Amino acid sequence: MTREDKGKLLAGTDTIDNDKQAEILEKYDSESKIRKFASNKIVVAVSLFAILYSLFHLYITFNPMPALQQRAIHVAAGLALIFLLYPTTKRQDRSRIAWFDWVLAVLAMVTAGYLIIEYQSIMTTRGGIPNSMDIVLAIITVLLVLEAARRVTGLILPILALIFLAYPFVSHMEWMPVQMMTRPYDLGDIFGQLYLKTEGLYSTAIGASVNFIFLFILFGAFLAKSGMGQFFNDLALALAGHKQGGPAKVAVISSGFMGSINGAAVANVVGTGAFTIPLMKKIGYSKNFSGAVEASASVGGQILPPIMGASAFIMAETTGVAYGTIALAALIPAVLYFLGVIMQVHFRAGKQNLRGIPKADLPKLKVIMKERGHLLLPIVFLIVMLYQNIPIGHAAFYTILSTVVVASFRKSTRMSVRDILEALDSGARQSLSVMVACAVVGIIIGVVSLTSFGNVMTSSIASLGAGSLFLTLFFTMVASMLLGMGLPSIPAYIITATMAAPALAEFGIPILVAHMFVFYFGIFANITPPVALASFAGAGISGGDPMKTGFVSLKLSAAGFLIPYLFVYNPAMLMIDTTDVAINAREFAAAPITDIVMITVTAIIGIIALSAAIEGYFKTSVNPLLRLFLGAGALMMIIPETFTDIIGILVVAILMGLNILKSRKEEQNNNLSI
Repeated sequence: MTREDKGKLLAGTDTIDNDKQAEILEKYDSESKIRKFASNKIVVAVSLFAILYSLFHLYITFNPMPALQQRAIHVAAGLALIFLLYPTTKRQDRSRIAWFDWVLAVLAMVTAGYLIIEYQSIMTTRGGIPNSMDIVLAIITVLLVLEAARRVTGLILPILALIFLAYPFVSHMEWMPVQMMTRPYDLGDIFGQLYLKTEGLYSTAIGASVNFIFLFILFGAFLAKSGMGQFFNDLALALAGHKQGGPAKVAVISSGFMGSINGAAVANVVGTGAFTIPLMKKIGYSKNFSGAVEASASVGGQILPPIMGASAFIMAETTGVAYGTIALAALIPAVLYFLGVIMQVHFRAGKQNLRGIPKADLPKLKVIMKERGHLLLPIVFLIVMLYQNIPIGHAAFYTILSTVVVASFRKSTRMSVRDILEALDSGARQSLSVMVACAVVGIIIGVVSLTSFGNVMTSSIASLGAGSLFLTLFFTMVASMLLGMGLPSIPAYIITATMAAPALAEFGIPILVAHMFVFYFGIFANITPPVALASFAGAGISGGDPMKTGFVSLKLSAAGFLIPYLFVYNPAMLMIDTTDVAINAREFAAAPITDIVMITVTAIIGIIALSAAIEGYFKTSVNPLLRLFLGAGALMMIIPETFTDIIGILVVAILMGLNILKSRKEEQNNNLSI
């Protein structure tokens, strides 16, 4: 779709220009608050450094260095870029780099250089036991990471890390609760753990960031440069734009696909929402509802296979479960989540008589596929490689190359040398928020590993649960949402997987099921007030009230808050068999096909009925009392038990049947009155 075509669609609406988008993005997404240099020499120098950063990651994919060294370079170069790109405060002059930021950037590189020079001594002669210089460099590195995280992600994550970092200093004191007391730790114990080992700052979180998260972010940058975002928008318009409430369905489809690839919920809300939200408002959706639809879909993209915002690969690394198993397991829950959002959108449109966009004003599916359909090939290529068990990093590398090749098939998507360099630059910049968040999470992981604080968290959740699986799930959900509040999806998952998931193992819940459970709720913190950054960004685009938009997002995402409980009680929804033999295994057999079909069909009907109950509309309006019964029947169908399924089917069938008869009667009366 050309810019002129978009202009026609948005004619008569309050459109969002690029400056307004940037303003909203900066307000709700700290990582977008970058400098705008006045000097072209500085622009070129910083871009060149970012490009070299990307090339370094492409190089080590096939020429790996010792883990500690390449992780240290990944962090140090990323920190240097952050100090060059991000101002210290909002009031700081953004047109130039302050002298002390140059110093911090150089200091960051020194921390990695020291580990490279001293690597053999650290690993062999000293056996990982820190000396005075090690401790000094470790403290400097931790401080640099915390400051960089403050600039990029805001205060929440650094404060959380400082709380954990303080724990080993006071954990031996008499005033500590007995279950939290440990032996005394000195500076060498604490900072040696964080700096000299791969169990602290340079933990598996940074390992995942350097080995494949960076590459998938780079892949997303190449896709964006080839026009994939426009392709998804146009494809969604062609498929659903003319339907009842069409623009909202377009938002759900396009934002879901883009969210899966880029994994950045807030940026996705602003980028995609700048087009979809005005369209939703144009046909009659309220400001709060329009912003909430975009937020719910963008967050939901991170649970959508095959990429899941790169979280699927982190989960594979963390759990030892094969990527293919994780992607397949995530499919049905993700489809059910998006079904819940789309059905609420559909019923709201029916209740308010909101029509779609005339087909004549929409792009043609055949034309779209002919012009840009080839851009899907790299994603197909990626899925095939991953299911062939090609190493994840190698698959990402080949997919980036294939994107450049496939994009060249058509003139409209062909990438020039300048485009490729800009994609390398953009990918490096986009990776910084994930890198620094993973580094901060590494501090938390290091403390947890040193002090066994994770066991305290696990026992606390188990104690609160009082031996009840449901209560333990509930408190794990609360803990996951609190730990994930205000964080990007990847660090949110890593923290919840470290702190909350082990509590579920007490009940023999398989590792994949437990990690999927905390993954869902860590992500949904982005649309849960009071810190619902994705919802707030949607409100910023729509002009709605941020808190009201957040609560509407919660309502739209109702299915997402039920689904994790469902697959815990019946893992057949994840298409895996969790018999006693497989309880603690990393490899799972497929669940019986009859179980998968049964739970999927009943859940689909239940979610449709639940959406109708929430909106108070099916074929026509549903009165408040019947909405309660319809909601109860829907929940019975969603609960994976044969007895409740039968009762739920009867209740839903009767109420929906009555609603259809009521709709026909109203239609007949309307025809008679005409």
